[in-house]
Amino acid sequence: MKFLKLIRYKNLIMLAFIQVLFRYAFLKQQNIPLALNDWQYGILVLSTVLLAAAGYVINSVYDVATDTINQPEAVVINKGISETTAYNIYIGLNITGVALGFLLSNIILKPSFASLFILIASLLYFYATTLRQIMILGNFVIALLLSVSILIIGVFDVFPAITSENQAQMASLFSILTDYALFAFMIGFLNEMVKDIEDVNGDYNQGINTLPIAIGISRTSKIAIAFAIIPFLLSLLYINKYFIQNNLYIATFYAFAFVLAPLLYFIVKIFTAKSKKDFHHLSTVLKLILFFGILSIMVISLNIKYNA
Repeated sequence: MKFLKLIRYKNLIMLAFIQVLFRYAFLKQQNIPLALNDWQYGILVLSTVLLAAAGYVINSVYDVATDTINQPEAVVINKGISETTAYNIYIGLNITGVALGFLLSNIILKPSFASLFILIASLLYFYATTLRQIMILGNFVIALLLSVSILIIGVFDVFPAITSENQAQMASLFSILTDYALFAFMIGFLNEMVKDIEDVNGDYNQGINTLPIAIGISRTSKIAIAFAIIPFLLSLLYINKYFIQNNLYIATFYAFAFVLAPLLYFIVKIFTAKSKKDFHHLSTVLKLILFFGILSIMVISLNIKYNA
């Protein structure tokens, strides 16, 4: 149980679910050639999950002091798992994740793609050791890595299968993956900002210079509202252009009910948020928005199938 808490297994399950969803609820429904077969795609998912798990481990090692204040119930280092053991787990997860990425890159005859896995592992390490303490930059890196977990699907499963005959269709599919990656980035960045407000006491005691520490919780909340309006408006435009104009009414209803309405709720609720509990609730809302936003790809596929 301590090990599962250390690697944040719920987040890893979510990550794997997202990648499986895009493959089997979206790409597999398009009647297109894909570069990976099922077991090879399994390697891609496993490699991504292992690298993410390694990131959680090294983050837990360096965040013991802040986590003891912010979320003491989540601390497992030196409470069942020693720091040395955690480092060994981190190294093992990273080596396995990068090795699987290297194997997969060579299987599809794109050995240079292995550098992407090394880059992910490196960014997660530098986030835990350095970038976490740099205002805004740490938030940006985590949101970027979240979007990369979607884009990597296109890099390994779509891009290598492009031919002169299917180039236009493949470009369209890659564009859709990019749209979802952008959505994930915006919601992820917003969530990191809210979590900084939630964790302000622990971060302040450890000398970490986050936005709410630099400019205050009230001003940071106002910036979060401004950032939340951006995905709200972009999603509204996206729904009108691709859902309503193509008569995808089920997808339209779903997007309004499970993406736009919760985003609007977040924007309204953050005005009155004051306590750590309030901001923890808002962080949970953002995670649900991200989940249901990603899940919309399946709803869209089903709606298109029904319309056909």
